[in-house]
Amino acid sequence: MAWSARPDGPTEFLSKQYLDYTGLAAEQARGWGWTAVVHADDLDGLITIWQTIIASGKAGETEARLRRFDGSYRWFLIRANPLRDESGNIVKWYGVNIDIDERKRAEDKAVEAEGELQRTIDDIPALVSAYYADGSRISINRREREFTRLSAEDVTNGGWRGAIHPDDIELEESKWRACVTTGEPFEHEYRVRAVDGTYRWHIARRVPLHDEAGKVIRWYGMSHDIEGRKQAEAFLAGEKQLLEMIASGSLLRDVLGALCEFIEGAAPDCFCDVHMIDWISSTFEYAVAPSLPSAYSDPIAGMPVSGELLPCGIAALQKIQVVAVDIELDPRWYTSPVRSHVLRHGYRSVWSTPVCSKEGRVLATFCIVQRKPAAPSPHHQDIIAHATQIASIAIERSLIEAALRRTETLLSEAQRLSSTGAFSWRVDTDEIAFSEELYRIFEFDPSAPVTLEQIRERIHADDIPSLTAQMARVRGGQSHLGYEIRLRMSDNRVKYLRTFGQVIRHHDGRMECLTAVQDDTGRRQAEEALGKARSELAHVTRVSSLGALTASIAHEVNQPLSGIITNASTCLRMLAADPPNVDGARETAHRTIRDGNLAADVIARLRALFSKRAPTIEPVDLNEAAREVIALSAGDLQRSRVVLHPQLHEGLPLVAGDRVQLQLVIMNLLRNAADAMSGVEDRPKRLVIRTEHDEDDYVRLSVEDAGAGFGADGSERLFEAFYTTKNEGMGIGLSVSRSIIDSHCGRLWAAANDGPGATFTFSVPEYSKYRSSGVQVGDSPRSVGVR
Repeated sequence: MAWSARPDGPTEFLSKQYLDYTGLAAEQARGWGWTAVVHADDLDGLITIWQTIIASGKAGETEARLRRFDGSYRWFLIRANPLRDESGNIVKWYGVNIDIDERKRAEDKAVEAEGELQRTIDDIPALVSAYYADGSRISINRREREFTRLSAEDVTNGGWRGAIHPDDIELEESKWRACVTTGEPFEHEYRVRAVDGTYRWHIARRVPLHDEAGKVIRWYGMSHDIEGRKQAEAFLAGEKQLLEMIASGSLLRDVLGALCEFIEGAAPDCFCDVHMIDWISSTFEYAVAPSLPSAYSDPIAGMPVSGELLPCGIAALQKIQVVAVDIELDPRWYTSPVRSHVLRHGYRSVWSTPVCSKEGRVLATFCIVQRKPAAPSPHHQDIIAHATQIASIAIERSLIEAALRRTETLLSEAQRLSSTGAFSWRVDTDEIAFSEELYRIFEFDPSAPVTLEQIRERIHADDIPSLTAQMARVRGGQSHLGYEIRLRMSDNRVKYLRTFGQVIRHHDGRMECLTAVQDDTGRRQAEEALGKARSELAHVTRVSSLGALTASIAHEVNQPLSGIITNASTCLRMLAADPPNVDGARETAHRTIRDGNLAADVIARLRALFSKRAPTIEPVDLNEAAREVIALSAGDLQRSRVVLHPQLHEGLPLVAGDRVQLQLVIMNLLRNAADAMSGVEDRPKRLVIRTEHDEDDYVRLSVEDAGAGFGADGSERLFEAFYTTKNEGMGIGLSVSRSIIDSHCGRLWAAANDGPGATFTFSVPEYSKYRSSGVQVGDSPRSVGVR
């Protein structure tokens, strides 16, 4: 629809199409009459723009709705151009109105669709953004606006970068630039800052929108909150690291410290500690609390578990969780010392949870404190359950490993002390495994594997047939019994071994021989020494006509020998049991070794005593020497119905003396005391052995009985040779005992009790007294000027 107007704006001409469309007559439309068909909402704007164009003298255009002859309105694009004369003055305006109603309706629909899309996007439970083809951001949805509080300007001018974590922005932008360049969708994870300043992990996926030609015209991105997943992944990773620490054998304190830090990371504002419990003393052993001040956690060590005033104590004893939401206001803790302790360090809430083993035994308590009053949330309860489970695993493993180490140490020490090793022999492969002690017995290199050929080379030539027969029986599946065998060492020394073992058959049918091997060489040598000692004692008896002395010495020697035989028999029965009683056998082996050593020492030192050689002086623990004698005499005393009351004073200094000779004196005094009460029927047969300090740096030992006493001859005659109050005694025991004590620069005497019985006492000098007097170990004490 064409038209023309004068330079100042009134219309002069309107085309037929214009008049037909509007239904106006030419006279009606000229001038400003055409304004009658302009939509009321568009008229003021149209006139203002037309006046602006006239004033500028430049071409211009605008949009407005014009009424059709039937009363309907349609959108038109109205354009005006000036016509100028040669002088440049405007002489007329020419214009054209182009119907754009269909385009406007399409645009309105697009706007409506865009609005609907925006409303839909706003309702999506994720962060959604729209981008131009070049990657610049257009808009964000309501959820992202609410989450980040980004303004419209932030969205379009790049301010949105401030909402991304600084550590993630570079990676996010590099991936986004690559995505825009390639036109390929991409996905990545990054952290977005929330309104409260915290960052939460999101996973973003951005996809392109293409036109019909395949060109990218827009991008859309959607980010989902994965903070929960990230926390779960971090939690699982932390648990895995803790379990790896446990599996690798890390120290328990280190594991529990890492556990506390792990829980504190998963529960901000919480401070954790683990209280280990020693149930033997019913006290808290120690606390592990890496984030708490030592002044807060250290005092827990040694505190009793019992009582109603400690949250951890109640949790441990009752196996329940104890929650103090506000320990300052909760009346349960008004009288508890823990209340002031907690408040003094600035904490208010205390949650204590027992850490239990699989069997339900309380191992420790897990405690969380906070600086403000609080109750555990479901999240807190979940992580507390994880913490107590991991702590239980760590503590149980530590206890098991400690017990295993103790068992291994005890077994190793038992093997060493009893000279008993062990080996296994896989019959089908001839694979041999030696224990450490057995390597020592065979004198093999412990770093090299052992073969059957090496063992055969070490066996005494005369015993090879016996070994071959035993191996044949094992290969035939027969039970493996004990036997003796000899070793010929590289320097021609001979070792005597005793073996005990059995054949076991595994579930896969393979046979394995498990054998204990004891080095019996010492016992053989002791028997030989004992035989020689008996011969010498018999010779002394014949020469001196003191047959009774021989009987007394034989009694001293037979005492440990009887113990050896009894213990060895017991050990065999324990090892032959099914299953073998290894712990009992080990303890019996200890007693066998002790008795064997005592027998050998008795023989050697009795010979020294009666050959007038000076005793060998060494530091001696008189209490320990007395305990060994008590152990040897226990059987005889029980059979005599004597009740022994040891009163051995602890902390006594070591004395200077010959251990075996002093034990002979103690043995003689105990036996005399028991004999003195043999006829007592009207009162308890009470025997007291006592050690204590004596004056002038001496230590005394007393043996008190409730027997018949001295008799009329007094106490001094008791120590004369061949004087006795017994019907069958020879009267040499106390005389020999006094000579032994005299040789130790000591004194032996007797005194009557206030009641029935007598007390025999000897006093010997402390070892330090000899050292200060210049006497060396092994010197005779006769050279020392003491009483």
